[in-house]
Parts: sequence; structure tokens; C-alpha cells
Amino acid sequence: METDVLIIGAGVLGLSSAYYMKKRDPSRKVVVVEKQSGPGQGNTAKSEGGYRNLFASETNHLLADTTIDWFHHLQEDLEYDVGLHELGYLWLLPEDEYRQRREPFDICKKRGARVLEYSSEELKTMIPDLVTEFDDNEDSEMMALEDVEMGVFGPKCGSVDVDRLVKAYEAEFLKIGGEIHYNTEATKLLHDPVEPLGIPGEPFVWQESRIAGAETSKGKILAETTVVACGVWAPKVLDPIGFDCLMRPKKRQIFAFKDPKLSRLLNTKDFNEDNKLPVTILPTAGILLKGEVSEESIWLACADNLGRKFELEDDPQPEDDYYSNNIYHALVQYLPCFQDVRPANSWAGQYAINGFDQTPVVEAGPGLIYVGAASGSGIMKSDALGRIVDAVNEEKEYATLYGGRGFKVSDLSVAKRRVERETLVV
Repeated sequence: METDVLIIGAGVLGLSSAYYMKKRDPSRKVVVVEKQSGPGQGNTAKSEGGYRNLFASETNHLLADTTIDWFHHLQEDLEYDVGLHELGYLWLLPEDEYRQRREPFDICKKRGARVLEYSSEELKTMIPDLVTEFDDNEDSEMMALEDVEMGVFGPKCGSVDVDRLVKAYEAEFLKIGGEIHYNTEATKLLHDPVEPLGIPGEPFVWQESRIAGAETSKGKILAETTVVACGVWAPKVLDPIGFDCLMRPKKRQIFAFKDPKLSRLLNTKDFNEDNKLPVTILPTAGILLKGEVSEESIWLACADNLGRKFELEDDPQPEDDYYSNNIYHALVQYLPCFQDVRPANSWAGQYAINGFDQTPVVEAGPGLIYVGAASGSGIMKSDALGRIVDAVNEEKEYATLYGGRGFKVSDLSVAKRRVERETLVV
């Protein structure tokens, strides 16, 4: 097969890129290959689907804020129900952490983002199940858990159904003539000379070379441009050609709860129109919860960084004792309603971690574009990144993001990288 553009990976970044590259020139042949049997079945499917526009980095704010606006356009104007719910993000902060985070939140306000603050007394009223002061609690003292001093809330944040989102991108891409081959794994990138001489062993070091497509489980595909958008699996095809994707995989787990004991917490009022628990980040332990509107459940995750190894797993599995013997003990201190409550379901995926600056990478080489290293925020930046990939392919200096805002594409590259290190990390 020959094509103008070959995209490896039908996750949210691959399909977003495919859509915008095809949309720019419908006569261009754009082919997506995916080893799974459908769209977004890798780590996209394992995501909790949270999105936020509150970032310390101007770059991350712009990528996310424009993508969130696109989500609304997709649901409200194009009439795709992508399960968009503006639940909000709520940071529960001890006094010291509140002082440390004050600056990045103030930066968000200066950009025009809405940021609300609630005192511990207000939080007690709004979330009656929440413990904000531990007094002489021996267990909390042993775990060094801190009192909640303030709550910082971002209203333009929330949750999207990732399965519906990738299917919307898939539908739009196919509608304009895109081509997708599922159950097709890219096994090797083709590294060829620009002007072959027909001599065994090409390309030689003195020859100009390029990526000319990929070997797949169903045969060779030649392409003018090959886009690698396969998340944590990118090193499998990029390492053999010596292309550094600045990414390492790390497992993340989600636990879902449906229990009458949690009904009042789930149906927390005053934060959003759905009257559901916002995406809530507990202090100290790094535990994150959100009300899942479609299931009437609560989802829980935890960012355990130090001590959690980097490791690529084709089928990562949740660890039952990670909740019961680890997270649970801190969780019930802040939210006693979880006492003796077990998860109804659990699953695991992998973050594509860029440990240097927590910001995605879009890097080009001869015949090649890599997009990834989104560090757990690929969903919420997906539309912007797809537009940037398209602009890189067109050798444009700026990409036009949704709403007309411009973005200098070299800022996300490696050689000319110009981004701020993200400090407002969940």
C-alpha cells in the first residue's frame, strides 16, 4: 500500500491528527493503522476522562483551554454526545500547600481563567462528608495527614466520555474519506535513502535518509509522512531508529464505587449544574475522586510517583491491595463515608510520562512526526495537538487552534523547545 500520510495509533491523539491532516486536503490519502480492534482501545480507554484549563504553564493552559472549547463545539454545535460534564476541579489544600500554590493559581486568574476559593468552614457545609480537621486523631497523625485549610475550584474543568470522544473523531475522519485499518500492528518503521542506489545495506551514513512508512502485521505501507501517535508503545518503533520520544510509561489505576453510603458525597451540591462531586484532589496523599454522572458512581485514582516503577505493560492490571492496604487508610481519614466500602470495579492504564517538563512533545524528523509524552493530559489537549501535528506536516510556523488562537509549533519540539515546566500537577 502507498499513502500520503500513515498514522500509527487510533487513540485520541492519532485520530485527532488524522482528522485535521485529512480535513486540510480531502484529496490527500490518510491511513490510520491500529493494533486493537477499534478506536481508543489502548490507554485512551483506560483514562478517567478528566479535563482542566488550570495550569501554571501558559503552553499547557492554551493547549487545554482551546481543546475544552472544542469539546463544547463538538457536543453543542456538531451534536455529538461526548458525555461532557463541567463538574469542576477542586483542590483541597493544607495551609502550607495553599501558600505554595497561590502563585500558579494567581497566574491562571491573570489569564482570565475563573478560579474560586472556599474556606474550610464553607467546605464543611458544601461537602458534609469531608473531614477538614483531625485534632488529636492518632491515625492521621501517624500518616502525617494535614488539615484542609482552603479549597481552590476551577469551574471550566470536568469530565468527558473518552470512548464517545474518540468515536466522534473517528466518525468525522471517515466522513471526509479517511481510512482506518484495525487489527493491524506497525512492527517497524522503514528507514530508506531519499535517492536509492539499489545497493544492499542502504541507507549508508553518507546518504540522505528518511522514514518512508512502516512494516505492519498485514504488509508494508509506504508513506510520504509517518505520524507515530501510539502513546506508551511509541518506543517500540522509535527506539530501533534512534529517535528519542522523551517518554516513559507508568501505570495508573482507577477504582469505581457504587454504594449507598456514598450517595450524599456523590450528589454534592453547589459546585456544578449536575449536582455531582467535582474532580476533587485530596491533600497530602495525592488521591483524586470524581462523580461519574453516567454511572452514578465515584471514580478514584492516585498519583503514586516515587516508588511506582516505569514499565511498559501491554495489558496492565489493577492491584486490589493497592486500594485496600494503601489508599484506603488515608482516604477514610478525609472521607469516613468510605469506611468498609469496596470498589465495584477497577482497571489500569499507563501514563506516557514526560518527566522533564510535564508537557507534550511534537517532534519532526525526515518523513516522520512524533506526538506524545502527554503525561496524563492527552485527552484534554487532544484537539490542539492534532492541529499542531497538521501544521508541522505543512511546515507552518504557527498552528491555528480552535477559536482562532495561534500556537508556535516549534515550542513543542525538542530542538527548539520553549515551554515552562508545569508545577500545577495533579
